[in-house]
Amino acid sequence: MLCSHLRPSLPRLLSLRLLGTAASRTIAVKQPELLSATLAFEDSGAFRVKSLGELLRALGVFRLCSFPVLVNNCGKLMSVARTLLGRRGFSLLLRPTVYAQFVAGENESEISQSMEKMSSLGLRPMLAVPIEEDLGESTGEKRYDDNMEAMLECVRMSHSNAWCKDPMMQLKITALLSPELCVKLTTLIAQQPYDLDLLIRAMDGEMVTFPGLDEKEAAHFLCGLKRLNKISEASVNKVRVLVDAEYTYMNPALSLVTMAMMKKFNKDSAWIWNTYQCYLKAITRESRSLLLEALRLSKNQGFCLGIKLVRGAYMDKERKLAEKEGRTDPIHKSWNDTNDSYNGSLDVMLEVISQKPDGYRIIVATHNEESVRRAAKRMEELGIDKDGGSVCFGQLLGMCDHVSLTLAKEGYTVYKSVPYGSVDDTLPYLVRRAQENRTVLQGIRKERDLLRQELNRRMRRSLTGGR
Repeated sequence: MLCSHLRPSLPRLLSLRLLGTAASRTIAVKQPELLSATLAFEDSGAFRVKSLGELLRALGVFRLCSFPVLVNNCGKLMSVARTLLGRRGFSLLLRPTVYAQFVAGENESEISQSMEKMSSLGLRPMLAVPIEEDLGESTGEKRYDDNMEAMLECVRMSHSNAWCKDPMMQLKITALLSPELCVKLTTLIAQQPYDLDLLIRAMDGEMVTFPGLDEKEAAHFLCGLKRLNKISEASVNKVRVLVDAEYTYMNPALSLVTMAMMKKFNKDSAWIWNTYQCYLKAITRESRSLLLEALRLSKNQGFCLGIKLVRGAYMDKERKLAEKEGRTDPIHKSWNDTNDSYNGSLDVMLEVISQKPDGYRIIVATHNEESVRRAAKRMEELGIDKDGGSVCFGQLLGMCDHVSLTLAKEGYTVYKSVPYGSVDDTLPYLVRRAQENRTVLQGIRKERDLLRQELNRRMRRSLTGGR
């Protein structure tokens, strides 16, 4: 997401007329008749493809996730459990429960079994290497190089296995570049914008000077850009790489790097994608403004644009940090404001995709049923193919399966975000995702109800001899 201070060196935003048009479209999207009538997500039959064990596991895990005290303190509780049970005992406890619900497996054989089953259900895997860093967690160049190798392996697995056509994977830049440098870059580009071509030259191995960075920082930035370049080169024409957004205090730097990757590698199709968080309000560049700027930039500089549209997952930490530092809360005040931002940004993208489907792509990454239904209805109105590749939907593995399975059954392209790795490797990732998605986890009552309905149906059928 490009920082507002990058504007002097980048093409201007689309005209106010386009902004006005987008706003008027947002108002139109709010009308109830624009919700798809065929996607009600009320049928427990979507879970008939699940085994009895999978039903019981999901019900048990979701029940635990409905208690705020458990979700809020899951990191501490898991640490205590690991101390009491030991590494092996803790793994034996977690593997058949929480791990099996949200993680695909540890090795390629286990991952393949999970992916093959997913593919048989019409769902597509989007592998996610569970590696990221925040301030104070930087571990040095050797660790970043190891992370790069893990991501190159992710590219290889995504491409070489026949799990689905048009494979995707997720990437966090802070697994390859220190958060401290990303924060400093965010401050620097607010004062002295970097040109995208400067970063592209660095990716190509040219020794360039980065204004404002000392020798050590510049050397690390160069190494990080080379790592990202290597992953991008390996993925082009094979796997689409979706770069995740992270925290507001580093996002402008992350988006600068991602846009440079897009300009270099998205010549014929969108192989590198950026993520836009719709819970951010205007003080931090509201998502629709950032999206319009990205559209203008891609058009003027001749590259394809891939968008992952999310509401956002760092709300609690962002608000606490803003309060601690005496800054304005960067998050929308209400859920409705975030919904309006999401639906407005979605409508802008669907409009441009309907006009040029080869140049733009979007993954509607949400567990919100209303947004999914709005997107489906708008696709129908604009004549966008369900499985044409320009528009797809995404949810997390182990969650919102009633939405994912129903969409797949109706012919839409659906990806599930799939983390993989050992219990030790994925535990920090799972704890962070649980805490970031606590609102979603505590609001999965409907999915639990549908799971119970399917379980009761099977019990009745068993008691009546299958009649």
